[in-house]
Formats: sequence, C-alpha cells, structure tokens
Amino acid sequence: MDTQNPSVPPHAQSRIGGKNHPPRHASTAVHSGGVVHDNTRHTTRFTVIGNHLAQHPELSGLAIGLGVHIQSLPAGARVDIKTLAARFPEGTTRIAAALRELETHGYLRRPRERTESGRIVTRTVSCNQPGRHGSAPAETPRPPARRAAAPQQKPPRRALPAVPQPAYTSPDLLQTATDVLASLRRHDPRLLLSATDAEHLAPGVAAWLERDLTPTALRRALTSDLPAEPLYRPAALLAHRLTAQLPPLPPYRAPEQPPPVRHPLHNCDACDRAFRGPEPGRCGDCRTRAPVPMHEP
Repeated sequence: MDTQNPSVPPHAQSRIGGKNHPPRHASTAVHSGGVVHDNTRHTTRFTVIGNHLAQHPELSGLAIGLGVHIQSLPAGARVDIKTLAARFPEGTTRIAAALRELETHGYLRRPRERTESGRIVTRTVSCNQPGRHGSAPAETPRPPARRAAAPQQKPPRRALPAVPQPAYTSPDLLQTATDVLASLRRHDPRLLLSATDAEHLAPGVAAWLERDLTPTALRRALTSDLPAEPLYRPAALLAHRLTAQLPPLPPYRAPEQPPPVRHPLHNCDACDRAFRGPEPGRCGDCRTRAPVPMHEP
C-alpha cells in the first residue's frame, strides 16, 4: 500500500464558503492593520446597543461610553453626575459635559415633574432610539447652534396681577405682612413663595391688615378652599384673592369728622395679639387687665 505524502495537497477538495478559508475582506483587514473581531454569542447579561450610538459621528468617546453604560443599567439606577463621577475616573466637569452631549442628541431627556408633596424633581429618561418618542434623531445632522439653543430658552415669566395698596405704609406693617406670607407654607406646602413674590404681595396683605383683620383671620382667608390640583403659580392665586376678596374699610366715627389716625400694627408683648398703636408694647386688653399680685417670700 502506498504511503500518502502529507506535504502534497489533496487533488480535489470541495470548498464551502466561509469555512475552509476566511473571507477576502478579513484577510485584507489583517494585512492592512484593521480590526479583526473574535466574537462569541452572548446568552446572558448583555445589552443591545445601536450602532447609531456606538458609531455616532459627533459624540465624544466619553459620551458614547456613558450612553452605553446608562442603557445597560436597570430601571431606577442613579445616573446623576456625582454617582457617575464616583463610578468612573473622569471628574464631574467632564461627565457633566458628556451628559449634555447625550441630551443634545436625544439619548437623554430630563423632564421636570412635581411630586405629591409639591417638590419639583428632575427625572432622567434614557432613550435607546432617539426620535421614536419625541426626542431628536441621532443620525440626522445637528441643527445650527441658534436652533439648538432655542428650545432651552425659557419663555419670559408673566407679571403677577396687581394687588391692593394700603392707605398707610410703614416698615412694621410691611414686615407683619411679609411674616403672614411666609407662614402660609406651614398651612399648605404648595404656598411656598419666593422673596420676589412675597415682596410683590406684601402691600396687598398690608391693605387687608389695615382693615382691622388679625393675621390669623387673614391667613385663614388666603388658605381656605384651595383647589385640589397642583398650584403651578401660587403667587398669582394669592394676588387674585387679595384683590377679589378685599374687605371694605371700617366705618369712621362720624361723617363730619376727619378719619382717625391709623397707627401701625404691633404684636402685644403679653398675649402676642396684633394691635394698632403709635409704639410697640401691650394691647388695650392687657393694659387694662389687673396685674397679678406678687407675694413676698
């Protein structure tokens, strides 16, 4: 029996494309220095990432990496700047810039929502295919800078409605009015006012106080029967109530007499009740009340 020479190639072998020889383009990639993939099919713990993200022509490498990382996380995972900075070696500045890139190209959305307690929180929404749910498509060219910045500009805030003005103003009266406005949030957390809103509303509150209303009665008038739905602009609601429900001025003593001098409001040093007077001290009831006798030991 003849011995087969192992150095001689067989005369006839069937070639099955893709098995006996690598494709021509793979051989070219090896000789030209291009990448060669050694892939194994994943069966567990994998995330499908679109090439529109992995090969995005405008995103930075850090932005692409953060986008892949965020898409691989389970729902509810924290992806704020401090959490990502603790996870990756890049600092907060670079991570914040990369997140803005992803937001510009539609891979992240950050809608602001109001919770049941009235707080405003920012949600982070990850989009694996921008353009499917209202965000900007990833594979379309970036719009010019002016058009991209336009949606981020907030519309000018409308001015608050005008409020009544008091006939007599004093620093003490306006301070009492400001204290009343600051206390409203303790009765309803939705009535949290900014300093600018309180400054605008304070004259209207002072106009109520000079009509002989106590701060407690005024506070009750502003906080009772509020709507159940969220108050997106509580200062506007208060301005409307201060104007629409303004009580009349108390009657004067006699038509032929000039109106009495209206002193500013003070808090009584004894009972803490509001009273009018030329200077701080005790209200009329506490001044006329008999003093408590002191017993010598």
